[in-house]
Amino acid sequence: MGSRREVLGIGAGMAALGLAPGLASRAFAADRKIGYAPADRKIGYAIVGLGYYATRQIMPNFAGCENARLVALVSGTPAKLEQYGSEYGILPSHRYSYDQFDRIRDNPDIDAVYIVLPNSLHAEYSIRAAQAGKHVLCEKPMATSVAECQAMIAASRKAGKKLMIGYRSRFEPYNRLAIELARGGHVGPTRLITAEHGFPIQPGQWRIDKALSGGGSMMDIGIYSLNAARYLTGEEPVEVSAVESTDRSDPRFRTVEDRISFVLRFPSGIEANCISSYSSAHNGYRVIGTQGWIAMEPATPYVGQTMTIRKDGVTAPRTLPPPARNQFAGQLDHLAECILKGTTPIVAGEEGLADMRVIEAIYRSAAERRHIEMTT
Repeated sequence: MGSRREVLGIGAGMAALGLAPGLASRAFAADRKIGYAPADRKIGYAIVGLGYYATRQIMPNFAGCENARLVALVSGTPAKLEQYGSEYGILPSHRYSYDQFDRIRDNPDIDAVYIVLPNSLHAEYSIRAAQAGKHVLCEKPMATSVAECQAMIAASRKAGKKLMIGYRSRFEPYNRLAIELARGGHVGPTRLITAEHGFPIQPGQWRIDKALSGGGSMMDIGIYSLNAARYLTGEEPVEVSAVESTDRSDPRFRTVEDRISFVLRFPSGIEANCISSYSSAHNGYRVIGTQGWIAMEPATPYVGQTMTIRKDGVTAPRTLPPPARNQFAGQLDHLAECILKGTTPIVAGEEGLADMRVIEAIYRSAAERRHIEMTT
């Protein structure tokens, strides 16, 4: 995904694209507005599931948090508990097997749990965490069905605890700027959005086992296309249409889909043409308005986002300075601050539920080969 791009001068580019300095300044400071005010105490997290994403992306980024700290680990692999427990200084009493999970109720150091498990386990462990009196940050997709999402929300509400979904791009400066520009009509009213996300998946992963994943690319990389279309418009789709293309002779796709092309139509008339794929490599979106376009490519990697804007016939790159916190530390700190202040996360459980409602409509449209009207 590449290293961080060199910070370039922005004055001329701002003027050429008609971007007011005040707007740029607000965008540059956006990361400082979410979860970065140091608190008297840090919120303690337990990480549930010690796979690649948890150990290589989430756990190292606690070092950049101001309001969050890693205090406990949950895994079914004793060797991982020993390895990462020693590496991060986690007390032996704060290392749990899955059989011991409910004992987190008795550990006052644990304020929140971060569920980083296969999709089919999200609902179970989120609900059990809430019942144990803990706040929950759950990876996306939130669950494998609308019913599971609703059960997770109900459990957290009953427990009086926060439920947040791991939409890390909402804490990444370029995506935050893209939202502000798109919704603010920087290139005129939005008419069309294209969003494409995919990668060639390797065999042998839980993501292509439907019992664990709940589906194929749409339940994984396709979330980025779907969620981008929703956050760039600030609207919910009223109609969905989708077409699946899967080579069932490919052993990777015995139980899950490969590519889904789907179209979302929004109340304002915006149309989003999206792709989710497990057999092609792309990561980007484009917001097309009456005066030009805003392009992000790549849009949602771990690092290296790139923005280009064309407005009134002028095309120029946009480069932001390094953020105070990266997107991983940003989301960890955001939930922590919401807990400390009693506020609602910007990506609460209802956001995951909204995505799952559309995902179910996408699958239904592809299966029934017809448009699906979304109902409230």
